[in-house]
Amino acid sequence: MGRPDPEEGQQPAPVKPPDGGWGWIVLFGCFVITGFSYAFPKAVSVYFKELMKDFHVGYSDTAWISSIMLAMLYGTGPVCSIMVNQFGCRPVMLIGGLLASSGMILASFTTNIIELYLTAGVLTGLGMALNFQPSLIMLGTYFDKRRPLANGLAAAGSPVFLSSLSPLGQVLLEKFGWRGGFLIMGGLLLNCCTCGAVMRPLDMGMKRKMEKAQDKYEAKEMLPVGGKSEEGISTTDGTKKAKKTKKKPKKGKKLLDFSIFSNRGFIIYTISKFILVLGLFVPPILLVNYAKDTGVPDTEAAFLLSIIGFIDIFARPACGMVAGLKWVRPHVAYLFSFAMLFNGLTDICSARASNYTGLVIFCVFFGISYGMVGALQFEVLMAIVGSQKFSSAIGLVLLIEAFAVLIGPPSAGRLVDALKNYEVIFYLAGSEVVLSAIFLATATYCCLNRGENKEPPLEKNPSAGGGSDTEEAESDVQEAEEHSSDNHQLAHSADNTTVAASEEANHVSEEQSGEGGGCPEGDGEVLAQDGCNADQMVERDRF
Repeated sequence: MGRPDPEEGQQPAPVKPPDGGWGWIVLFGCFVITGFSYAFPKAVSVYFKELMKDFHVGYSDTAWISSIMLAMLYGTGPVCSIMVNQFGCRPVMLIGGLLASSGMILASFTTNIIELYLTAGVLTGLGMALNFQPSLIMLGTYFDKRRPLANGLAAAGSPVFLSSLSPLGQVLLEKFGWRGGFLIMGGLLLNCCTCGAVMRPLDMGMKRKMEKAQDKYEAKEMLPVGGKSEEGISTTDGTKKAKKTKKKPKKGKKLLDFSIFSNRGFIIYTISKFILVLGLFVPPILLVNYAKDTGVPDTEAAFLLSIIGFIDIFARPACGMVAGLKWVRPHVAYLFSFAMLFNGLTDICSARASNYTGLVIFCVFFGISYGMVGALQFEVLMAIVGSQKFSSAIGLVLLIEAFAVLIGPPSAGRLVDALKNYEVIFYLAGSEVVLSAIFLATATYCCLNRGENKEPPLEKNPSAGGGSDTEEAESDVQEAEEHSSDNHQLAHSADNTTVAASEEANHVSEEQSGEGGGCPEGDGEVLAQDGCNADQMVERDRF
């Protein structure tokens, strides 16, 4: 039962995603990493007023800290992909946790705003980037059937941590000041190292077991059997050496797989995601100022973001459960298009909201649609490129999104300063999100779901870690299978050679016995001819 016995001549099967077990620990680690990565750049904004007083700078100068963090999170995607493919997920996450923590700790000793940019911005942002991307790769490794639900639960870490870190930062600021708050925040980021430590690759110990099974198999197959001549065994050894010389060398590891650009689905997803990011983050960024301009008090205006976060907490897991249904999962790209369309129409319809009730209704629907988008974005990418190429795909997608992040919100802010009108900004942002939804749905239907040039089927068996360990393990498994087939061929060739050698020996002995019996040339020519021809006919029939 279960796995085949290696002693019976079968190689151990590749590890399949457990869809549970230790995967739940990995899911919790991904939940924490996602929360820190998305919520931390926003949570540090509670320290901005104190930083403005100490360093004598403006709000725009301090806002660059969060901007640099997000730019590092998105822009270093290809670097993270290369490191994951080269070293694996766990080492990269451990290094990232140390960098993120050390960045905030060093920031507590800075004396000017430039040093804050380099420590809290660059160093902490790079550390969180080195944690975020590998955690998603490991999540796709441990879950297959329940992957949509797992992605939804992990994405819920963003609103949960946002609603926790902001009040915590305010308490730390009041009791310890911004320097003490940064120091304690740096200590909290060390939890990223703990999350990285639990990211155990599925193929751990797989090579060792495979080597033991292969040794046992070769020992059983290559033992000489009684009755086989030395000539047959030596022929087998020669054939084995010839096989080894013809054996292909193991393929090198790809640091960044650009072949995903030949995938039409990936191209469609990347274009639609770029358009989406141009307008997705604009409404929550401008919402508080928009509410204040309509006459809403400051405390009530700030509470609007809490409404979005609270709805978002429940929307993401719920959407993940829906995406995991059997009749929905094959069409998850269309569900993602619906989520984007829902979000864009929410922005457009709320552009004329002029009172607090209207803004609350907008926050409820925006929280639902925003949670759906957050839960489905990486699930759709995994479904398109497969787990083998996901490490390279997410790095390239995040890099492209970085340009959209740097274009969308700053452009919206400049338009607000120029027009003094938030209504136009909401219309523009909603139109961009709707356009991305229409493009994804239309392109998916026309280019992918028609009979022309169908994409290859998706991988049902996600790889272990999505990185270098996975590719090496799979190549070893394939190598072992080739050895298995070679051993069977060697065994058959040894048997055939031995049989041929024994028949040849019998043939020689019969010829010698025929000569010893004396086939006379003269008077006994007829007898000799009959006897020798009979032996020759037997030998011809035998061969």
